[in-house]
Amino acid sequence: FFFFFFFFKQKTAYEISACLVGSEMCIRDRYCKFLEQLPQDSTPEVFGLHTNAQIISNTSKAKELWVDVVKMQSSSIVEVKGMNKDEKVEQVAKDILSKLKPLFEIEKIRDKLGVVISPTQAVLMQELERFNILTEHIKLSLSDLIKALKGDIAMSSDLDELSAFLYNGFLPRLWRELCPQTEKSLARWIQHYTMREDQYAGWAEKGEPAAMWLSGLHVPESFLSAHVQIACRSKGWALDKSTKITEITQLVKPSDVSEMPDTGCYITGLYMEGAKWDINQQCLVLQDPKELLFEMPLIKVIPIEANKVKLRNKLVTPVYVTQGRRNPRGDGLVFESQLTTREHPSHWILQGVCLVLNID
Repeated sequence: FFFFFFFFKQKTAYEISACLVGSEMCIRDRYCKFLEQLPQDSTPEVFGLHTNAQIISNTSKAKELWVDVVKMQSSSIVEVKGMNKDEKVEQVAKDILSKLKPLFEIEKIRDKLGVVISPTQAVLMQELERFNILTEHIKLSLSDLIKALKGDIAMSSDLDELSAFLYNGFLPRLWRELCPQTEKSLARWIQHYTMREDQYAGWAEKGEPAAMWLSGLHVPESFLSAHVQIACRSKGWALDKSTKITEITQLVKPSDVSEMPDTGCYITGLYMEGAKWDINQQCLVLQDPKELLFEMPLIKVIPIEANKVKLRNKLVTPVYVTQGRRNPRGDGLVFESQLTTREHPSHWILQGVCLVLNID
């Protein structure tokens, strides 16, 4: 006999055996006997995965079950404080409205920037326009919902749906269509929304941040492309033959940045799934048990000519908007980051290593 061994766990050896001499029945009996000895439930390590894969799978199933249970709850449920559904929804709507600030005065900001603006300033103007549209829609929909709850206007199907989403703590569908892809609950999304607003305000008032919080942009890839365009103009490169690479720094906070790079930029707010980054060794290492996400240090985005890119000992890692990675339409990929590895890239591909901008 010879054995093909591929994994061993206490009390169980996962191996494939074959009979070199003998009948087909001999081989069949040995295979059946061997398979009957294997445990019914195999751990992730058997398939080359980290033990955290089981935690992620169970957590995902629990979240899906919880969401379905919440959606099924009766609208006539009375809250602990004695508030019915309409009173609860009205309170949530007023609370959100109180956190909204006035729209950005885009014309004044454009005048302040001058006649000729840089590619990154053009991105800022586009981001502010999208953010204003979202803010205006939130204010209008919540104001109409409050009026409908009071009986001043008719309750339309859209307002009824909005009421159900607010009551259950989910991000309303009509808002989701106007904002970046997200899997956050309503409360966490509002917090994310206010952080985005603060970054836009600082950008418009003081200029581009030392380290851009990429998660706070509606179209983050446009900001990165703008920096490639700036580098092409200053160095005389052909835009269609230029790209960008990434370098993981040892800087942890945006305040650690002493000066902006001549070309490129620093970005922050990224998380790693499937592995973790060793800041001292500057390479990928295995996750710690029960540590499902690792917050990355600041990443430097460097524009470069495409024919000068070197990928030796690098893992080309996709950067997604959310932990859901791609949606059914295939959207969700922002760009690709190059991470140093001492293992073969296939090892990390099997682990499902990626970077994400927004965690739920």
